[in-house]
Formats: sequence, C-alpha cells, structure tokens
Amino acid sequence: MPFSDEALARLEADAAEIIGRYPRPRSALLPLLHLVQAEEGFVSTDGIRFCAGRLGLTETEVTGVASFYTMYRRRPGGEYNVGVCTNTLCAVMGGDQLLAELSEYLGVEEEQTTEDGKITLEHVECNAACDYAPVVMVNWEFFDNMTPDSARRLADDLRAGNNVVPSRGPRRLCTFREASRILAGFPDGQAGDGPAAGEASLLGLRIAHERGWKAPEPPAEPVGSGQQDGAR
Repeated sequence: MPFSDEALARLEADAAEIIGRYPRPRSALLPLLHLVQAEEGFVSTDGIRFCAGRLGLTETEVTGVASFYTMYRRRPGGEYNVGVCTNTLCAVMGGDQLLAELSEYLGVEEEQTTEDGKITLEHVECNAACDYAPVVMVNWEFFDNMTPDSARRLADDLRAGNNVVPSRGPRRLCTFREASRILAGFPDGQAGDGPAAGEASLLGLRIAHERGWKAPEPPAEPVGSGQQDGAR
C-alpha cells in the first residue's frame, strides 16, 4: 500500500535531514532504509521506491542493499525481533537448545512471527557478547546468560506488554520500529542509560591493572617505512 500523504510528508522531512548529513546523497542509503522501516516495520516496495527516488538510485540498487543486510526486514514482522545467537560459544553454552525450545514454545520457526504479532524469532550470528553466552537480543538489545526458562519468561513478558529491561543498555526496551528510527539517526535519549559493560567484560582489564600489564608501545617509525622512502 502506498504511503499516506501524512506519512509521506513525515518521511520527506526526515529524509531531507538525513541526506543533508552526507556529502553525497547516495551515502545516506542505509539510514534512509532504516527510516522507511521505522514507518512500516519492514522495507516495502514503496519504501525502496522512496529511497531510490530521493537518492538518485535505481530500485534494483536499493533492493540489493536492503536484501544484503539482515537488519532490514523484507516482509512484515513482530513488534519485537527476538534473535538467539547460535555461533560457536553461544552454541557450546546452549544456544542451539535455547533456540529449539523457544521455537517450540512460541509455535513458530525461524523468521516467523507469532499470531499476536508480538515476536519474530530468528537465529543470529555472533553478537560480540561471548562473555555472556548464551545471548538473546531483542531489537538489538542484550539479554545475557539466558536459559530456556528465562527465554520463555522473556517471551511471555514481551507478549503481555510487561516492562522488560535489557541486561545492559537502556532502561526501556524499544519496539522494532522505534529501534529502526534510532538507527536512522534520530536518537531517543537513552544511549547513556544503564550499564554498558559488566564484570565478565571488565575482568581482563582488572587483572591487567592488578598485575601491572600494559600494551607494548608502538614503534617510533612504522615498520618498512624507510624502505618505502628509499624506493621513492
């Protein structure tokens, strides 16, 4: 369905602001895709057409980008995107079991959405949070050290509309559309809220301080620079 006049006016104003941040309009494609996703909850054909028209690109070029990055949905999804990491360490710590049990509990397979439209379940690759494995991400916020039981409770709270607080980061969990708007470049003021790291992440730094370990000093002159100068 084409954008309404009201939605189009809103998109036009926001798109102009985004494009104005870049020296070349086409550089704004990624945030612009997040912007149209914030409007509809996914990147529709109309969203692709909007981006292409504002950036001087073909719809094929925009589609190629939207289909390459997994953070862009190509069809409607849930209010909360629940991603279970099953990469190496999370898998060793139970990520595969967690995903399988959560799938059975919700009655959906990967990339499917619950009937109430609340949760889209997906399998994700490494979230760079291996020290808290296994990790679940909800709209790209961390939920650490998860178990099948805690994952089920999390899903119940999301579906019931209860207040859900990530392990680290903001104190209010954004919806998928709200998160997309933030990624488009319109912050919600929560970036500095909550703990950014925990004991597991900082343990190595603490040990290094206790033992007086320091990173080696960089060489005064880059290795090979003299040879390059001589060659010139």
